[in-house]
Amino acid sequence: MRKYILAGGSFALLAVVLGAFASHALKAHFSTEVLAFFQTGIRYMMYHGLVLLILSHLPLARNPLIFRLFFWGVVFFSFSIFVLCLGKLTPFDFSFMGPITPIGGSLLIAGWTVLLWKSFKEKTD
Repeated sequence: MRKYILAGGSFALLAVVLGAFASHALKAHFSTEVLAFFQTGIRYMMYHGLVLLILSHLPLARNPLIFRLFFWGVVFFSFSIFVLCLGKLTPFDFSFMGPITPIGGSLLIAGWTVLLWKSFKEKTD
């Protein structure tokens, strides 16, 4: 339960900090399209941070597989977006990170699938 709260709270906190950073510091440096992409990473991080906090109170959902899928899904999805966007401010090419974003999205989808499966299985048992 503690790791759910720690990860969920950290993701939510970081989403707020990065949201403020994007709105104030990055707005002048990013195009509307890049800023929207960055905000997508923030939004998914916040959603799944809150989900982890909620799941910390549901015994059914406290499952190591669900936790790992959500945790690594957020890390791969959101952080690859942040690196890709922030990379536009540097001379380095971070395009190699592009394929990591859909891997993270797939992990998030898998996390939701396992959560729903566990919920369905619990009801039928």
